[in-house]
Amino acid sequence: MGVVLNIENGKREPASIKDLIDLTAADMGRVNELILSKAGSDVEMIPEVANHLISSGGKRLRPMLTLAAAQMFGYAGEGHVKLATSVEFMHTATLLHDDVVDESGMRRGKKTARMIWGNQASVLVGDFLLGQAFRMMVDVGSLEALDILSSAASIIAEGEVMQLAAAKNLETTEDEHFAVIKAKTAALFSAAAEVGPVIAQATRNDRAALRSYGMNLGLAFQLIDDALDYGGTSKDLGKNVGDDFREGKVTLPVILAYRRGTKAERTFWKRAIEENVTDDAGLERAIGLMTRHGAIADTIGRARHFGEIARDALAPLEATPQKSALIDVIDFCISRVN
Repeated sequence: MGVVLNIENGKREPASIKDLIDLTAADMGRVNELILSKAGSDVEMIPEVANHLISSGGKRLRPMLTLAAAQMFGYAGEGHVKLATSVEFMHTATLLHDDVVDESGMRRGKKTARMIWGNQASVLVGDFLLGQAFRMMVDVGSLEALDILSSAASIIAEGEVMQLAAAKNLETTEDEHFAVIKAKTAALFSAAAEVGPVIAQATRNDRAALRSYGMNLGLAFQLIDDALDYGGTSKDLGKNVGDDFREGKVTLPVILAYRRGTKAERTFWKRAIEENVTDDAGLERAIGLMTRHGAIADTIGRARHFGEIARDALAPLEATPQKSALIDVIDFCISRVN
């Protein structure tokens, strides 16, 4: 079910993050060890719930950004491993909380923690992981890095509340939606990228470049996720295609299709999103309307725009293998729609 998204012109090599994975492999080995160590607890349910999500096959993109950004500026200490682990714990905690708020049943092809252990356990284990993340940040001893990541944690929580307040509101504007995804998704990408040059004591300009890169990469990443929900595969998404529709989420393809639609089409959207009439026939119609009004293609276009801003943010920096790998990440994120 869905449409095939393939809007590249001409043939090109498939985008890959292989160089990023290779460059950070040794450090990621240490991050993975630290993840297992810090997710441990004498309270039996905590490692059970945490490891259910941690071991479920995510790419660990955000901690790899931290490691590569630190390497890029010649960092030679140990702090980047703890900060990268903190970033992954913050991300995992967010997913645990997200699934409760969204009442999600599947995550990365597996039942969500809330479906197995319940909402209370998911929220509390998420809180435990956040606590562990902050302990590691303190261990690193960089007040600037602590400030960046703790600010991101606060912004992510604000984004969650913003999304909750705007839930099922079809009058949400594009600007309002960007504010939500900037807080919910892009803030952590930005912080993950910026703390690398911070602990490497890079210049303010270098820090600003990585901060901008991460923010715009995060926006592009989320917009591609929004598009894939209506035209991707479960493998691309790590969840079922159409889950955003079934959960009544107002994402950019919905916003654009609703605003561009006829009165009858807007009535359909209100019935689907506001009254939760979201069967398979409704999903087919939703995809048809999005295709007719160019909503999916334009969402991808917006993602490409933010991807180019991320690319330009890195442009003035000295050429290094890490810089090249970070640029590859932009292409990889956007190529998921092909």
